[in-house]
Amino acid sequence: MTRDNADLTDELEIPEIVDVPEDLEDLALGDDYALNPEYVELVIDAADRGDDDRLRELVGALRSEDVADLMGFLTADYREQVIPQLDSETLGEVLSELDTNLREEVLEGVPSDTLARALEEMDSDDAVDLVEDLEDEKREQVLAAMDQTDRDAIESALKYDDETAGRLMQREVLAAPSFWTVGQTIDHVRAAGDDLPELFFDIYVVDPAYKPTGAVPVSRLLRAQRAQPLAEIMEAVTEIDVAMDQEEVAYIFDKYHLISAPVVDPGGRLVGQITVDDIVGVIQEESEEDILALAGVSDAGRDATIWGIARSRLPWLAVNTVTAAIAASVIGLFQAEIAKLLTLAILMPIVASLGGNAGAQALAVAVRALASRELNASNAARVVWRELGVGVINGLALALLMSVAVFIFFRDPMLCLTVAMALVINLFIASMAGILVPLTLDHLGRDPAVSSSVFVTFLTDFMGFLSFLGLAALILL
Repeated sequence: MTRDNADLTDELEIPEIVDVPEDLEDLALGDDYALNPEYVELVIDAADRGDDDRLRELVGALRSEDVADLMGFLTADYREQVIPQLDSETLGEVLSELDTNLREEVLEGVPSDTLARALEEMDSDDAVDLVEDLEDEKREQVLAAMDQTDRDAIESALKYDDETAGRLMQREVLAAPSFWTVGQTIDHVRAAGDDLPELFFDIYVVDPAYKPTGAVPVSRLLRAQRAQPLAEIMEAVTEIDVAMDQEEVAYIFDKYHLISAPVVDPGGRLVGQITVDDIVGVIQEESEEDILALAGVSDAGRDATIWGIARSRLPWLAVNTVTAAIAASVIGLFQAEIAKLLTLAILMPIVASLGGNAGAQALAVAVRALASRELNASNAARVVWRELGVGVINGLALALLMSVAVFIFFRDPMLCLTVAMALVINLFIASMAGILVPLTLDHLGRDPAVSSSVFVTFLTDFMGFLSFLGLAALILL
């Protein structure tokens, strides 16, 4: 006896066939170049079915930067299925694009031999960046599996301090003696092939001691006559000391509009180069650190745990609790006055809040100016006076506005005067704190972005309560 197809369909689980457009990249990315949720679901579906061929097809349609973005949307189990679908070159590029926290987790799951092959396909600066994220035991295993030349380059770079030019630079450079002609240099570039850096903008001209004496941009080299010596077309270079802090390097690149720069050792010998793509990453990293530090938090990656986030934010909240308690203690000194005139309790938070906002504005401007080297000892006095002037002007403007509002609601001229005077005083204090606190911390060698906000908030709250309640005690009661 036979059964119809409908009955068979009800009893058997027939996998759903997903109709996917031929152009997977168009499906994967939206108009804003962000990954589409539908595409991520396709990857998850292929991983759930164990369809490695389909998974390889989906991931292979993306650029390495987009694959790195995809990894952030996947759980650890799915990432373990995606990683084997990547060839050595793509794997290296993807790992270098991952967020630090996520990359450390992914690196631990990649076999040492596979990781060694991926590192050999990368520029030395990117390879060093990955190796330093490995645990000591795995780092030894990976380095042991690498080619001797690549291993020596990485081990040499790891001897430099973290966040210095030595760690940031790539050791692959294109150098030529000054007596070479344009034709000889071009022929050398063509013959060198894979031994050249993957990305370079300048040919560094060196003397017999291998010290850079100039540089020839590739664009100028290609426009010059073949018989012309490099010495006639080279231009001056800005040398970067190998021990220079990466933030200082970024400042130099920004100030002089550099695309690349040679890195020299203490003896002045050429040991590597830094290119603008490395500096973009440094600037972004430093900016993110400052923004997060101003709020007293650390970066919470997409895989961050609840406990990890809470633990990173708790210390400054605890400090803020102490400072807030001290500021609130001022209120206790004026309990009798508040009891006599409950209106004070209504207006007091407004005065303190406006001061806090004014202090935050001045603080943000000061921290940015310090980070960009626009604020130093030579112009500090002028900037301080400017911020104080801004505080007085804004204080007078808000005092006028609040006086009108207070009179409309409470019909008390003396209360209007009290609020007005308190606002002028608090905004003046807020502007002073917003500029002087980060300047003081910077002078003491501390990062002004890390703890300035706590001190500024404390000062504006404390002075806001004290000025308003103190004036109220003198004028109203």
